[in-house]
Amino acid sequence: MTALLVALGAALGAPLRFLVASTYDRPGGLPVGTMVVNVLGSGLLGAFSAMALSGHAMALLGTGFCGGFTTYSAFAVQTHGLGPRRGTAYAVVTIAVSLAACALGFWVVA
Repeated sequence: MTALLVALGAALGAPLRFLVASTYDRPGGLPVGTMVVNVLGSGLLGAFSAMALSGHAMALLGTGFCGGFTTYSAFAVQTHGLGPRRGTAYAVVTIAVSLAACALGFWVVA
């Protein structure tokens, strides 16, 4: 049952990630769409964690939806493609803002 809930959540999160990223990411520019989904997903995961959801709800929303919505692989590839200076700056900002969003999501709900 848990695996099905994770799959269902990911089936909702992944297409939404694609829509946001393909709308805001531009070739040669900063991957804003990827940053947006990672920051929003981190905030949601923080909120879901503060809610102390049941195992099934966390599987659906936390692992499934947030896992499908956020992306580490595209983040890594795009960061590398930006080169040493821009890539490092992009990675630092994305990670810092995502951690802050997670903490904020947790704080707002708790």
